[in-house]
Amino acid sequence: MILEDQNILISTAALIAFIHTIIGPDHYLVFVALGKARDWSMAKILKYATICGIGHILSSIIIGFLGIFFGIELVKLVNLEESRGLLSGWMLLFFGLIYFVWGLTKLRIHKNKKNLSGDHRYVNSQKRFLNITPWALFIVFVLGPCEALIPLFMYPAIEADMMLVLQVALVFGVVTLLTMLFSVFLLLKGLNMFRFNSFERYSHVIAGASIILCASTINFLGL
Repeated sequence: MILEDQNILISTAALIAFIHTIIGPDHYLVFVALGKARDWSMAKILKYATICGIGHILSSIIIGFLGIFFGIELVKLVNLEESRGLLSGWMLLFFGLIYFVWGLTKLRIHKNKKNLSGDHRYVNSQKRFLNITPWALFIVFVLGPCEALIPLFMYPAIEADMMLVLQVALVFGVVTLLTMLFSVFLLLKGLNMFRFNSFERYSHVIAGASIILCASTINFLGL
């Protein structure tokens, strides 16, 4: 493959990675919503976004390389990515619904302090639930595909140019991750300019609703 074609393919990979990330609010809004609800620091939110982003990217890269190695047809790999997309989208919706209901339960418990033993039991269950939420989110992102990456893989693979395949994977992955982190950073900075003290007790409910909204755009709008 001539150098000009290589540059076009790499530039295309970067552009598609950027667009793929920006139009998918789950890539950044989920972390901001959870981070604000959990009162995480900027560094902690970016850390979780990085971990989930790497898992999200690597899963598709691994599938792409396995497809190349075993000579799997492009249409089968695309169908696999679409199936993964459906699974992760509905899992994210389910996760958002659970978080939303949990947030409503938290509000109800705090409004009714009569049953102290119940409060103690709730505090323990609250800690367990909050501890597993980052891991649940990580699993959702690992299952979530980078659908646009697989076709980009196949073009240089047909030419048996594995170095170019690696370059495409690297560029796509780096641009996707940086776009995620930059979007999270900008959104957090923007929200920090406003005071939401009166809404703090509703933060978990709002976070759950935000996740439901993100999942809905994936499942019903195809973003």
